[in-house]
Amino acid sequence: MTSIGILGAGRVGGNLARKLSAAGHHVTLGVRSVDPAATAGTAAGGDTRIALADQRTAARDADIVINATPGDSALDRIEDLRTELAGKILVDVSNATRETGDGLPGELCYPGSSLAEKLQAALPDTRVVKTLNTMLFMVMTAPGILATPPTVYVSGDDAEAKKAVIGLLGDLGWQSGWIENLGGITTARATEAMILVVPHVLRRDGFKPFAVSLAR
Repeated sequence: MTSIGILGAGRVGGNLARKLSAAGHHVTLGVRSVDPAATAGTAAGGDTRIALADQRTAARDADIVINATPGDSALDRIEDLRTELAGKILVDVSNATRETGDGLPGELCYPGSSLAEKLQAALPDTRVVKTLNTMLFMVMTAPGILATPPTVYVSGDDAEAKKAVIGLLGDLGWQSGWIENLGGITTARATEAMILVVPHVLRRDGFKPFAVSLAR
């Protein structure tokens, strides 16, 4: 069992928390303001095994921390947690984009780079791994709902950190043949750029589950 802190209690964070808790991990949801009455029934889905805490506490007390906060503001927020994240694995599942008029992702915040690279540079004592950012949130924890095998990409400089994250992907339902280890953290700029196709798909088809995958 791993102690996992999830920063962000929206659809992505809550979805990951429920699945990882069901897999036997000790999960703490890091929320901006701790209000169990308001949060437990939504993000935690009523799962009493999921603890609630402020984001600093969630990061400090976990072995692995997942960034599920909005990507356009994540760098400043997480850089402030440098002390709490030192020596830990930070799994970044966010995409840093400018919001468009209809609320869908727009231009990249870090063209020619990536949020994951910025996080790794800001947190040299933390092992950053990028993954799960190339699909709608419901696919993250239920990849088998798609008609064709999906792909999840993994980027990071530390081999042991990636191995630990790949283990968590297995707990989320990802088969080994669906996991594509791209290499170092700089490869995250490729997967983060995949977000550029997403608004066009959503405007056409709505929020039907999909992932940007490899076909072989």
